[in-house]
Amino acid sequence: MTSKADFDVIVVGAGPVGAAASLLLADYGLEVLVIDKEAQIYPLPRAAHIDHEIVRVLQSVGAADDVMATSRPAESYNFLTADRQTLMRFNSGHGTSPSGWPASNMIHQPSLEEVIRQKIATRKNITLKTSWALTSIEQDQAQVTLELETPAGPMQKTSCYVIACDGAGSTVRSLLDIELEDLGFDEPWLVIDTIVHDQTKLPDANLQICDPARPTTCVLMGAGRHRWEFMLLPGETPEAVLEDEFIEQLLAPWDVASAVSLERKAVYRFHALMAKQWRKSRVFLAGDAAHQMPPFAGQGLCSGIRDVANLAWKLSQTTKPPSEALLDSYQLEREPQVKMIIDLAIMMGQTVCITDRAAADQRDKDMLAQRGTTEDPSGAMALPPLAAGCLLEGSKWAGTYFPQPWNATDKLDDVLEKSAWLISHKKGASSSDVQWVSLLDEIMEPFAPALAGWLEENGCEAVLVRPDRYVFGTGTVIELLSAYNSQVGILTPTDSAAG
Repeated sequence: MTSKADFDVIVVGAGPVGAAASLLLADYGLEVLVIDKEAQIYPLPRAAHIDHEIVRVLQSVGAADDVMATSRPAESYNFLTADRQTLMRFNSGHGTSPSGWPASNMIHQPSLEEVIRQKIATRKNITLKTSWALTSIEQDQAQVTLELETPAGPMQKTSCYVIACDGAGSTVRSLLDIELEDLGFDEPWLVIDTIVHDQTKLPDANLQICDPARPTTCVLMGAGRHRWEFMLLPGETPEAVLEDEFIEQLLAPWDVASAVSLERKAVYRFHALMAKQWRKSRVFLAGDAAHQMPPFAGQGLCSGIRDVANLAWKLSQTTKPPSEALLDSYQLEREPQVKMIIDLAIMMGQTVCITDRAAADQRDKDMLAQRGTTEDPSGAMALPPLAAGCLLEGSKWAGTYFPQPWNATDKLDDVLEKSAWLISHKKGASSSDVQWVSLLDEIMEPFAPALAGWLEENGCEAVLVRPDRYVFGTGTVIELLSAYNSQVGILTPTDSAAG
């Protein structure tokens, strides 16, 4: 990216979403500044879950194995009545996810952030500055100017683009006067994080106890930790429920006094909000700055990292600056997926948060009857395909998530480039933006059967896979390259592509 600005991209907020964004951008060759107002990583647990698709993003920046070393797969997520009958069950530990990683993984957020920070330290084109606070932001047709308060005093930095990953109380969103839409869920909950001393006394599955007397969540966290969440009832105050004696009473029915010790206690408002604009000229919102959701689907952090995975490659085009249409495709593609997840989380929350006993009895009766006639849902959470954006119009598989085959020693993403892929049986010339992957290439031998099976099953001559591993489209080689060139700006297909 050619510019007189200090950096190609400035990322505001160095939490897990912003830190991941900086790695993705740097690995696409951009010069990145990432800033955070805090001096250190927040040391206590917050986010609890990442899914297989997020682990694949972390794999792409070399962080997956280290993150997974402190995480643990979650095989079941059960919604139970007060007397522990199963209302609904999500099984995530059965079968192989599209990425090959475990479908559902419980994490310790500080450990995940430490791994990502260590990776940042290895990238020469990332500058990380902590204790830097944003005070103003201005932009024109060429660049964005940030005024910053730093330990060395006021400072000014410029960039071609800015990604705001500065959380629910986003300073960037406030400075740009971007409004939030209230999606209709707001409940206060007490969150209790514990360090585990005796795992045998704890549940081995994630639980939602749909008890009208006190809706309760009990979930695994990263290795060596466990979390409970208790809904506040009418008349209860945050000050009262944070008292140690009150917490002891809440945990007493679980009989874990000797099995855990308290690490953290906090009251949160579980709510659903969406920014009305995710892009304002050269500035983009991502993660909690763009959307907030109840935690019941475990997709808050996942959604933020999906945001930056979608956005990073679009800001990195090497042959010409990104088009307005390509940049606008960010919200166009991500907002419907996030809205679907928020709707699911609200549905789960409304199921759990019923405190009227008669209404809870009716819910239990209806859901138990329905469960008796249908199978439990299972497998990885299926997000809707991208419906519009940087996609080949009319292609049946455009917008779907492309799988990652593994063999005994390698994973597909690790042997191919970080660019888009054109996968077919034919051989052809790669460009700086698209790697032409022939299933006849020796390097593809371990993966060729699975990929050939995908092409055959879907009736495709070729598939073009975007850098975020969503399918741009399927069809003929020339059709795919021409359409991708038109939308993204890659090199014009050569005659060799016609072969």
